[in-house]
Amino acid sequence: MTITSKPTQVDVRGPRFVAWITTGVLVAVLVVAAFSTTLAAILIGIQAVVFAIGALRGPVNHPYGLIYKALVAPRVGPPTETEPIPPLRFAQALGFVFATVSLLGFVLGSPIVGAVFAGFALFAAFLNAAFGVCLGCQIYPLVARLRHSVPAPN
Repeated sequence: MTITSKPTQVDVRGPRFVAWITTGVLVAVLVVAAFSTTLAAILIGIQAVVFAIGALRGPVNHPYGLIYKALVAPRVGPPTETEPIPPLRFAQALGFVFATVSLLGFVLGSPIVGAVFAGFALFAAFLNAAFGVCLGCQIYPLVARLRHSVPAPN
């Protein structure tokens, strides 16, 4: 019997690839929102589902991550740098929150709210894609520290 453990680190190029696709989707949301809030709501709703999958299943099973794994990773060679999975999952959860608020804005008739929160998500995705700065990953240690410093209820 072979026991396989889940990876605790991933190739940094995978999350950056994911961030580029996410950037493209979010740019499309903002462009489409100028013409059709219904279509913008559909696009941001799909992206919200993608964020949720990334938050729940991690970067190894992220829909865009699977594209990276199948099409890109075999062509770029072994990783030279890795990063831990928990901050990436947290970043996807933050993306889910932004996308959900954006979706609610579009659906409930406030396209400005929809566009602003899609813009927040776009800003974070683009920072990661272009510069390798993951805002959610930067916030993660602070949240983890707060979570551990709050006493459990009796």
